[in-house]
Amino acid sequence: MFPTSPSWIANAVVYQIFPDRFRRSRRLSDTQNLTFQDWDMPPLPHSFYGGDLYGVIEKLNYLEKFGINCIYLNPIFSSAANHRYHTYDYFQVDPILGGNSALEDLIDAIHRRGMRIILDGVFNHCGRGFWAFHHLLENGASSPYRDWFCVHKWPLSPYTSCAEDAGYSCWWNDPALPKFNHNHPHVREYLLSVATYWIERGIDGWRLDVPDEVPSDFWVEFRRKVKDMNPNTWLIGEIWGDARKWLNGDQFDGVMNYRIGWSSLSWTGGNNLNKSYINAEYPIKELNGNNFLDILSTTLEWYSEEVNYSHLNLLDSHDVPRALHTLENDIAAFKLALFLLFLQPGTPCIYYGSEACLSGGKEPACREPFPWDKPWKTDLRKFINSLVELRKQIPYKCLDKISWEAIEKDGLNGYLTYQNESLAKPIKYISVFINRSRTSWLPFPSDSLKNIFLYGGVDWKNNRLAPQSFIFLKDASFMKGQEN
Repeated sequence: MFPTSPSWIANAVVYQIFPDRFRRSRRLSDTQNLTFQDWDMPPLPHSFYGGDLYGVIEKLNYLEKFGINCIYLNPIFSSAANHRYHTYDYFQVDPILGGNSALEDLIDAIHRRGMRIILDGVFNHCGRGFWAFHHLLENGASSPYRDWFCVHKWPLSPYTSCAEDAGYSCWWNDPALPKFNHNHPHVREYLLSVATYWIERGIDGWRLDVPDEVPSDFWVEFRRKVKDMNPNTWLIGEIWGDARKWLNGDQFDGVMNYRIGWSSLSWTGGNNLNKSYINAEYPIKELNGNNFLDILSTTLEWYSEEVNYSHLNLLDSHDVPRALHTLENDIAAFKLALFLLFLQPGTPCIYYGSEACLSGGKEPACREPFPWDKPWKTDLRKFINSLVELRKQIPYKCLDKISWEAIEKDGLNGYLTYQNESLAKPIKYISVFINRSRTSWLPFPSDSLKNIFLYGGVDWKNNRLAPQSFIFLKDASFMKGQEN
């Protein structure tokens, strides 16, 4: 790996879990005497299903078997929201999830397997129930915590609508989410103590929520504190677009690389995309091969080599419709997109339930409960595991050196060559061909490369790749003994 990036991310395959919807353990459900939404019901904005951290522990073997070795959890700290972005105590894991002891057990269980864990850090805003804000609501301008928040009008109106002025700055004008005043030294001290507290207790990284709304100098100090404690901590910013100003080595290691996600889906889906979700930072639109490769190359050119290998690459998440929803439930197109995901520099991330082909739409539908006791449309675990194993066969530092070109109307060719001065022309060591067409075969040149990974069909006699298929060929002598 590179000198200043966490060494372990070179081999990481991340699985994002929305804790309330992954698995409800009997350990808690039989003892807490709480009332939860029926697990089989579709998600509603305020419904709690009772998923907990012991449920995650129960399924670590399941995840490990198909190649997952890192867990990214959406927020787990005490909150009055099922997604827990409305934090009211940053030092306490929500009791519905099992409390601090459950996280301690989860960290131990994960590390015993050689796996890693990343937590979601929400340091831009808190919930209305946060202790300092509660004090402000009770005491008004007399509260000693009045400068922890950006108040511009008294009295405060914490339960007004988003269209009205609550009297204080809040995230996207939502009065349930008061913004911290990061210019206040005690606010900074508090938030930085949260970051280091959980690093001390063994977490391996932070995914940082809406960091573009927090002053950059806070993140500079945040990085210094965390990296001084553990240089191998992975810091991932939730920046959906151009993140260059956050990635100069003084703030984040990488970002959630949504550009890989929406562009891959937009190309593999072609003219069969669900375009109902409107988001300028996640634009679903049909792309031809050259369009897709322009986005890919632009994204790679924005950043240094080290940064490109430090991103968290994803197709979907809790904030956007599931990939299969965008692809109109075309599982073959989804497999093509997953294949592209695993061939990019950076760390691939699988959103929970993707292996079961969940296909929920925009929030909250994309946060549906995992169907443990229901038949799945298709089981993609073996397919995902095959991509994990394929990725191991490519020298890690070569992933950003694969050259891509559009071929025919619906094809892509990726190739890696080796130039030796003693040879008249470069030797090709990797060839990848992808055919997104649902009806047409894609011609590809005959090649002497071997060790084939094939999804779909191929006509070897005429060197044609079947519709919605891909093939990976490599030179065994080049791959043998290469370091990751």
